[in-house]
Amino acid sequence: MGLYRFPNLRAVAIIVFLLVTSLLTRSQVSQSEAQSEDKRKIIIDQDAAGPAGTDQQAILLLIQSPQTEVLGITVVTGDAWLTEEVAHTLRMLEIIGRTDIPVLRGAEYPLVRTKEEAELWEQRYGSVAWLGAWTPSRYHAPRELGAMPEGKPAIKAADEDAAHFLVRMVHKYPHEITIYEGGPMTNLALAISIDPDFPSLAKELVFMGASLRPQTDDPEFVDTPRREFNIWFDPEAAHIALRAPWKKIICTTVDISVKTRMTNDLIDKIKASNTPSAQYIGRYAHLRGSYNYLWDELASVAWLDPSVITKKEIRYMDVELDRGAGYGDTLTWSEKDKPEREVQPVEVQVDLDTEKFYKLLVDLLSAPTPLRMPSTP
Repeated sequence: MGLYRFPNLRAVAIIVFLLVTSLLTRSQVSQSEAQSEDKRKIIIDQDAAGPAGTDQQAILLLIQSPQTEVLGITVVTGDAWLTEEVAHTLRMLEIIGRTDIPVLRGAEYPLVRTKEEAELWEQRYGSVAWLGAWTPSRYHAPRELGAMPEGKPAIKAADEDAAHFLVRMVHKYPHEITIYEGGPMTNLALAISIDPDFPSLAKELVFMGASLRPQTDDPEFVDTPRREFNIWFDPEAAHIALRAPWKKIICTTVDISVKTRMTNDLIDKIKASNTPSAQYIGRYAHLRGSYNYLWDELASVAWLDPSVITKKEIRYMDVELDRGAGYGDTLTWSEKDKPEREVQPVEVQVDLDTEKFYKLLVDLLSAPTPLRMPSTP
């Protein structure tokens, strides 16, 4: 006879259906929120040159891990200009299917250092091997997009700026967020100037930067072992960030980075997979010159799995700000000889399990794209 002959039964059936649907929806939301709470929250601050290369590959590793919740990617001029870095990042997110992760524009210029002053400094103290966005052989105007072999993105960056996003997120999730720094520290210094509580509200700072005494024949470091680009490009920002009261600071230096290499064999292993990340690497990653260190990738993987690091030590760190030949060089001290005020302990990575690192690199970059997280920012 059907429910339509009995209106009351029909009404009951509709109510039951709505209740079941509501319960299922709430269960799915609860499961999603539980999964989000189980993940390690991180904000990636990166000078995101691309496509592929150390900057984009480090971002990908953090996104690809099933244990992370990437709250956002804040971009800063460094290896390339801000405008093109933002475009490369947005396009990478489109390719791998993670456009739910917001990308935020940060600082276009260092706090103090300028291209023109750097050129005058080089005339007096000698040339710098890598100048990032200012490198003469690849220089173009700041707001020009540059080459985009992967295609231009259809999506756009968020309206909010990087520094305010960083501050807002640590207030929203106090003591839960790792700040990953893969480029110059300009965005961090700006966030600290907006809110001095920013560092203490973060869980920790993890950064690739600084150079102490790397064992290498690389001409970039043989004569200037204390010069490292991320610190050198914006010394004042690094000084502000390194003296801030973070709960913990972990540093991947040049010294440990030069023990790694990207190789064609690693690229071939990654691109053997048909996943979006692997195909992106396979199409756009390539070796550049004689040295192909996995700078930022090591910082990412070591945060994901600290057992990759087999030796570490505590140093106190700052930056040379005198405008002489050492301007922008890394300064370090032991507990015994450190300055009396403000310097913070830094966990410096010294050695690694190279094969374990390479395996994790290949596995993560070959893996399927993790499911989108609920919208939190």
